[in-house]
Amino acid sequence: MTGPKKPVDYIRQGRRQRLIRELVHDPYMSKRKSPEPTVCPECGAVIHRGRWVWADRPYGAHEDTCPACRRIEDKVPAAFLELSGNFLAEHRDEIMNLIRNLEAREKAEHPLKRLMAITESEDGLSVTFTDAHLALGAGEAIHDAYEGELDYEYAKEDTMLRVSWTR
Repeated sequence: MTGPKKPVDYIRQGRRQRLIRELVHDPYMSKRKSPEPTVCPECGAVIHRGRWVWADRPYGAHEDTCPACRRIEDKVPAAFLELSGNFLAEHRDEIMNLIRNLEAREKAEHPLKRLMAITESEDGLSVTFTDAHLALGAGEAIHDAYEGELDYEYAKEDTMLRVSWTR
């Protein structure tokens, strides 16, 4: 007898992930270490042991906007996911639910991994993210669920990932 099926971790599965070079220079990541405790006044994330986490606001915490909130405020995504094709038009809601569920699962553990915006056009959908790995994970989740063509490349001097899926 088998137990419930464990969800696939599209962000950390590693197989295709090794093909992606890490960003050499992300202008939204702080070059200095923020004092602890520090809280983001926008979203409430807290720096704990050197990383942003979801936690209660500590008494006397410093305030500093987290990289994800700065990206959202500046409207500068770390990655784009471009979706297109006839299949998308027929299964738009299912595909968007898949993306939103993946984002919710990742954001619960990692405050800097967020969906920024969804833009609809004649050609399909464009989804922007605050984290490149989240965009790649969303593209791979869609590809694994619905097949199609998946492609990805860094653009703009290796500071932005563009993932495209079509079927």
